[in-house]
Amino acid sequence: MLRIGLSSCFFHPDPQRNIFKGKTLLYMEQSMANWVLRHNALPVLLPPPTSNVPIEKIIDQIDGLLLQGGDDVAPQSYDATALRPEWQGDAIRDRYEIELIKRCARKNRPVLGICRGIQIINVAFGGSLYQDLNTELPKTKVHRNPGLYDKLSHQISINENSRLQTLYDGVTHAMVNSIHHQGIKQLADDFVVEARSAEDGVIEAIRYQPKNNDANNRVQRRHQKAAPYLFGVQWHPEFICDDNNGDNRSLLAAAPIMNDFIAAMTSTTAC
Repeated sequence: MLRIGLSSCFFHPDPQRNIFKGKTLLYMEQSMANWVLRHNALPVLLPPPTSNVPIEKIIDQIDGLLLQGGDDVAPQSYDATALRPEWQGDAIRDRYEIELIKRCARKNRPVLGICRGIQIINVAFGGSLYQDLNTELPKTKVHRNPGLYDKLSHQISINENSRLQTLYDGVTHAMVNSIHHQGIKQLADDFVVEARSAEDGVIEAIRYQPKNNDANNRVQRRHQKAAPYLFGVQWHPEFICDDNNGDNRSLLAAAPIMNDFIAAMTSTTAC
């Protein structure tokens, strides 16, 4: 059984909390765990490294990294200043996840990012974010409605000849859920866009695809058989039911994304 490391979501110390008062809580969301288990893989919650257990030892125990959704990415993580106090984000989690992402890429462990996950992948490699889509891009549609939460949906356009289009048998448009108010602004170098929001062009999926003429990538290819698998989507596949009893059958199925991630892990494990 493959072991998929899930980056932890954080509840930081809260003196007002009755249970685990003043303690840091690390957790995974149950739908994410179920999505992994449904594909016969084991979800493993990854704690931040400690002085006696470095991050390399943690990564050695997993076959791939799955980045969960959660709080905003902190503007300071991409050299910006918060436009509003409520958009400060979680810099502690950012540092933890950026280190995980970069170490996994070096060790050729596949990385899949969901919602916040796509954003932190982009930031980890030098990209930036819109802190709030409707503030910085007033003409964008609403991508987050707290009342509707994962019941809010919109159409995406999937890029021609992209890996994502291949996973869905040539589909060019699909419906996905939408639970984010931030989005990718400057795309990181060596990443390509694989899907956008059909109505306003907001980036919805990215993949690492290094340029062939880059010297650093030529060195990288000499030391490993393929470029690292780094893929992210802005929607939440884990909230989409794939079975016949699901309420979200009109949305893009979740299984092909996880199947592709697992295939990448199987491939790198076999090398």
